[in-house]
Amino acid sequence: DEPSLGLAPITVDGLGQVIKDINKKGVSIILAEQNIPLALKVANTGYVLQAGRVILEGEIEKLKDNSIVKRAYLGGVVWC
Repeated sequence: DEPSLGLAPITVDGLGQVIKDINKKGVSIILAEQNIPLALKVANTGYVLQAGRVILEGEIEKLKDNSIVKRAYLGGVVWC
């Protein structure tokens, strides 16, 4: 649950590599992470939650290109 919380950026990069290495060995990982760039780097499939509900799901490459993900989680403007 949010393994990068409170870590220095260089440590987060190392954590991402460790997660990738574990996954390459055939181990499935369920990751809950507030650091969206990290999650997008290490995951194959993702779920986007809002107010406790799944609002998007799919392959990471498709989620990276999703306008909602770009605006809300990758630095775009979101109008409420």
